[in-house]
Amino acid sequence: MITIKSERELEMIRQACGIVSEVLSEVAKHVKSGVTTLDLEELAKELIEENGAVSAFIGYRGYPAHICTSVNSAVVHGIPNKRPLREGDILSLDVGIKKDGYYGDGALTLGVGRITEDAQRLLDVTESSLRAGINKAQAGGRVSDISNAVQAFVEARGFGVVRDFSGHGIGARLHEDPPIPNFGPPHHGPKLKPGMVLAIEPMVNEGTPEVEIQSDGWTAITKDRRLSAHFEQVVAITEEAPEVLTTLPEISVCQKKKL
Repeated sequence: MITIKSERELEMIRQACGIVSEVLSEVAKHVKSGVTTLDLEELAKELIEENGAVSAFIGYRGYPAHICTSVNSAVVHGIPNKRPLREGDILSLDVGIKKDGYYGDGALTLGVGRITEDAQRLLDVTESSLRAGINKAQAGGRVSDISNAVQAFVEARGFGVVRDFSGHGIGARLHEDPPIPNFGPPHHGPKLKPGMVLAIEPMVNEGTPEVEIQSDGWTAITKDRRLSAHFEQVVAITEEAPEVLTTLPEISVCQKKKL
């Protein structure tokens, strides 16, 4: 069931998303060669607790960490570990928190030091596909207008859209209706109405869209072992333009490029 949020509920979600934005921004500053994803996990845990919040992820269906850290061919749900990051890696950070009964969620992918032009293009296209999806989060439209915008942008540039995972509604639960796939024809699915809050999150692969789950039961990696990127923001549907609740740190230059 899709819930329409009251102004009070929207304000609580804004606050939760503000904490997510702060944590993502601060953790991103510490991403460099030699740092481990477990180091980033411990930093994120401290920041979340300092804000009077709790991780939305740890313990969720048994997930063992406070954030997700997915490196290179890992698409989503990578578990922090002791492997040091290396120059040229790409790293997806996914942060979800709960504060006063409401959730925030967000993700971004960034390079570790200097990365290849191909890797940078993957990041740029993925982030820009998120913008394309957000632009379709308009009252009166349909959920699949968002889905189609992401798919059309990504596939026109030669990349693969992951089909095994999707965006979602968010509010008093981390994952609410409606699901928001990153592919499909436009003008289908539930109608977008003011008060709906959506987590839009394209996951884009350098090659084939197919993924497989590793033996840890969580980490999804690309079937062809090529790179993958993930960006996510929470938006509220309004009578006017969509309101972006989770902001991402200014580490990408994709908005300045013609893709």
